[in-house]
Amino acid sequence: MRLTWDQVFAWRLGRQYVAPRADSVAEIVGRLCGVQAQVTSAAELAVALRSSAPRAGALVDELNNGTLIKTWAMRGTLHALQPDLAAACLSLLASARTWEKPSWQRTFGASPDEVTALTEEVRRILDGAVLTREELVDTLLADPTYHRLGEQLRSGWGALLKPLAWQGAICHGPAQGTKITFASPAQLIKGWPGIPEPDVAGPQAITAYLNAYGPATPEAFDAWLSRGSLRKTVLRRWFSELGDTLTQVEVEGRPGYLLSEHLDDLAATEPTTSVHLLGGFDQYVLGPGTNDTALLPGDHRAKVSRTAGWISPIVVAGGRIVGTWELAADTVALSMFDGAALPKKGLDAAVAHLATALGHNSLPVQATPQ
Repeated sequence: MRLTWDQVFAWRLGRQYVAPRADSVAEIVGRLCGVQAQVTSAAELAVALRSSAPRAGALVDELNNGTLIKTWAMRGTLHALQPDLAAACLSLLASARTWEKPSWQRTFGASPDEVTALTEEVRRILDGAVLTREELVDTLLADPTYHRLGEQLRSGWGALLKPLAWQGAICHGPAQGTKITFASPAQLIKGWPGIPEPDVAGPQAITAYLNAYGPATPEAFDAWLSRGSLRKTVLRRWFSELGDTLTQVEVEGRPGYLLSEHLDDLAATEPTTSVHLLGGFDQYVLGPGTNDTALLPGDHRAKVSRTAGWISPIVVAGGRIVGTWELAADTVALSMFDGAALPKKGLDAAVAHLATALGHNSLPVQATPQ
């Protein structure tokens, strides 16, 4: 089957609840395969912009009641996820055993045996407890065994704790004011399934990913999940074992896999001229990746994927990224690529929805070309 990118992008807008929108926070997070939550306000905005009735703090409420889990997942970054998919993705990340690589050990200073011991000790400490980072680290450092790891354990980046999260030993709990907390997912998350075997988790995670970001290649899935850390032979086997569940299609010369149940729907999708304003770290670009030049022109990538891993808010027209935006003095400042123009009606609707999602009555707009 031959398809166009205009069709694919219009179809993805629908699959990802950019338009039409959804009623349930959990449904949105599930369809997106998680929402990056390194910056809580960005995660809340991603959900609000996809909600038919945006509500302030809706995502944090779901995290606090244990419906969703916040943990280090895709690409080692914090995400809010539905428990079943979180468990599958964590299994695959753990299977890569990145903490056993010499480069990881040199950077973070812990051996594989120390990570194993740390995992078991944190499981013991968090059994029935919810602790702040300071409380958890102080408890660990009461044992001289962990003294030399103190600096890394105190780091806000959490590098030493990520392998523990991937093994299901730790996740984020409800914040205590400005302080983060940690807990055991088995005790904090409703219906926590435990970490499955990778051969069970692989097809589950692939299916969920293609459900929102197809058509896509195994390499795109691996880049999204682990930055290319999975074994290629195992990755290809998981795709192969899905059999007739997947169909290979071609989009303007690029092959990719699509869930077979979506073939007819995608083939019947018409291109769109709709305009949308999506926030920073939005899954619409993180799913396929910022190096996907069909979605984001390569000569403008640095304006979206910025230094220190910062992902800019994006302007989407016809499903393609055509600019960035920021909120400055309660004004939506648009920076359009190559002087791109937006239809007034579409832009007005996008700005009005952004204002609603942010809790404003209205927002003025200022546009400049890049």
